[in-house]
Amino acid sequence: MHHIVFLQDLAVVMIVAGLVTVLFRQLKQPVVLGYILAGVIIGPHTPPYKLIGDEHTIKTLSELGVIFLMFSLGLEFSLRKLKEVGATALVAAAFEILLMVWAGYQLGRMFGWNLMDSVFLGAILSISSTTIIIKALEELGKTKEKFAELIFGILIVEDILAIVMIALLSGFASTGSLQVHEVGSTVVKLGSFLAVLLIAGLIAVPRLLNYVAKFKSNEMLLITVLALCFGVSLIAVKLDYSVALGAFLIGAVIAEARQIAKIELLMEPVRDLFSAVFFVSIGMLIDPAMLVKYLGPILAISAVVIVGKVITCSAGAFVAGNDQRSSLRVGMGLAQIGEFSFIIASFGLSKGVTSDFVYPIAVAVSALTTLTTPYLMRSSDSLVGWFDRSAPKPWLNVLDAYTKWINNLHNGRKGNPATKLIRKWAWQLGLNMLMTAAVFIGVRFLKAPVLAHWPSIPYGEEGAKALLWLVAMLLSLPVLIAAVRKWQALCMLLSELAVTRSAAGANTAAFRAVVSNVVFIAGCGGLGLLILVLSSTILPSGKMLVMLGLVLVGATILLRRAFIRLYSKAQGALYDTFAQAPVPRQHHEPIAALPSLLHEAELKTIDLVPGSEFAGKIIAELRLRTRTGASIVGIERPTGNVINPGPDEELQAGDKLLMIGSIEQLEAAEAMFAAPAPAEA
Repeated sequence: MHHIVFLQDLAVVMIVAGLVTVLFRQLKQPVVLGYILAGVIIGPHTPPYKLIGDEHTIKTLSELGVIFLMFSLGLEFSLRKLKEVGATALVAAAFEILLMVWAGYQLGRMFGWNLMDSVFLGAILSISSTTIIIKALEELGKTKEKFAELIFGILIVEDILAIVMIALLSGFASTGSLQVHEVGSTVVKLGSFLAVLLIAGLIAVPRLLNYVAKFKSNEMLLITVLALCFGVSLIAVKLDYSVALGAFLIGAVIAEARQIAKIELLMEPVRDLFSAVFFVSIGMLIDPAMLVKYLGPILAISAVVIVGKVITCSAGAFVAGNDQRSSLRVGMGLAQIGEFSFIIASFGLSKGVTSDFVYPIAVAVSALTTLTTPYLMRSSDSLVGWFDRSAPKPWLNVLDAYTKWINNLHNGRKGNPATKLIRKWAWQLGLNMLMTAAVFIGVRFLKAPVLAHWPSIPYGEEGAKALLWLVAMLLSLPVLIAAVRKWQALCMLLSELAVTRSAAGANTAAFRAVVSNVVFIAGCGGLGLLILVLSSTILPSGKMLVMLGLVLVGATILLRRAFIRLYSKAQGALYDTFAQAPVPRQHHEPIAALPSLLHEAELKTIDLVPGSEFAGKIIAELRLRTRTGASIVGIERPTGNVINPGPDEELQAGDKLLMIGSIEQLEAAEAMFAAPAPAEA
């Protein structure tokens, strides 16, 4: 009978959600609100009789909705976008989050809420909704404007900071306080987890998906992607992180694969199904009577969200160096809360640390602010125009001067080769340290299993600690050797910048050598201290440590070149992932209109000669229709012809490409394929 109850519940959810969604489409309102309203309608607090037989099953399905929702957000995440607007987005997002957390906390205390409710309210109000904003910008046709790109960057940084916030709230919910060392430990552990997962994923996952894509089976590709999604989510849960974190991160990794356009297309119906259940389940938790009871706080919090985010986001974007026009439009576009707020609120409710009214209030505030989002975006141009007309001219001149000053500083640092090199090496050293920390943190948890499964290990617990420390050091050696070499090169560069010939004269080389060696030795000492701290729980006794140290020295001397080659191959694989051209999303790609088949269409065959830079690339990577307007409608090759190839079809040397387009478009395509490959740097 259970399966009949499950089918009935799912049918009720889908039928009511479908009807309400159609209504909201007709009213041109966000579909998410329709799902939440459907949940209110079928929820236990609304009808006179029970429509859902097993609410636990619906909640379980909603957990799948969280996974698919966060996975889809990860697919929208782009490391390339983050690199383009990184510093600006980081400043703006951090500015906004800090002020909104403070504002939410103070508002909660004003309402007389307890400490935990107020802290969670601040966290709930600090994160904007990625899905709602992206959908609103797409509907308004503004995704390609400058302020929209900045909004995307801020949303990416917000998502990352939200993950950190959830990890910190987890510790805060358990202990009721946040100590400095706990915050540091949480950030280091989370950073190590992020570094290992992102680096290992970016090296392995695109290659795995390239292999699976060769079979040209949508089923295989979808199942592989789902396996990665659930597998990494499980790993995150096993490490005491949320499933949302794992799903989001693996989505971000898969977003760098060449098959991203096809993966998004395959995932879209799966995501929509379970996301609908997720938002319906949110609505089921809303008690209309409680909303009436807390109507005052709901309206006050909604006003704080709208006004506060417009001010803080605009101010943050402006402080980061954007002009006042773009900054105001950014603020108007980010004035709401959404899916991450739901996750934070449900987390507090599931842990039993927040009051019952916090969750429905958060949902109600999200609904109200989501309703205002399209209207705020539409009125942003009018507000910007009013500000330009009304603000005193001296103010506008000061604001313009500040923006130009910040941009000049940024361009100056960006154009300095030494600064770029220092920044690049510093990032690499930071990642190396996080990778080392992740190895020691992971190995530390193996101590109990080793003793449990190998009780007769020589020297008992001391032997287990020695074995684990040696394993951790051997696994870290490739990274540590690379870090030392990178630090040595960085010290030489810093010494050249610090000691100029005009100041040191004939002793320049000697002074530079002293500075370089002193800084290098200090850095190596710091590295050794870091390793001692990381290995404190598995550090063997003095005599055994000396013996293991000799083993490591011997391994370093004998295998140094092998370790360097291993690290270089991994680094090269990582660079290859980012070196490949980003494949445009199907729903974002602006394409030239095909010529009228009756008036302008022509056909032409173009040979893909051996050695062509386009051999081995998939059609989507060429961006052929964007660059020339022509389209590939057939491929002739010895192994078999391909009619109307898809965007994921890989071109091969010797292919004869049948193209359609106008005469001008075909000439442009021919010139594109005939152009010589760019010379290697």
